[in-house]
Amino acid sequence: MRCPSCGSLDTQVKDSRPTEDSAVIRRRRVCLSCNFRFTTFERVQLRELTVIKRNGRRVPFDRDKLMRSVQVALRKRSVEPERIEQMVSKIVRELESMGENEVTSETIGEAVMQHLREIDDVAYVRFASVYRNFREAKDFRAALDELRGDDDGPVSK
Repeated sequence: MRCPSCGSLDTQVKDSRPTEDSAVIRRRRVCLSCNFRFTTFERVQLRELTVIKRNGRRVPFDRDKLMRSVQVALRKRSVEPERIEQMVSKIVRELESMGENEVTSETIGEAVMQHLREIDDVAYVRFASVYRNFREAKDFRAALDELRGDDDGPVSK
């Protein structure tokens, strides 16, 4: 592992432990050249995913981009970071377990909306407004009506 401070490859693991859900290993490391301490996270990757964008372009799947999108939707909402991490991990596992190496951006968007709907209805509407490209107030109304029609509505408070 390359040191983020000096770039040396001479680093040592000082401590390893699983996260709460045991899906990720957290490693504390120290650079033997400059003594800089840093943390890395190791997670299982079932397969390399490629995202097929709406315009037909293919790009490598980026878990961090997915995480950022979810965090933007949940900004200033009272959802614990651990819960967000668990949700993103669950989405990634679902995508990887589909058995395909290529997945459409629509599939990812629908999965995110499904999970956000269970966590926070405001975040769901925020994400839907970008994902579905809302242009008018009636688009928001339709999303809210969709939420109201769900008998197992989202939990938000």
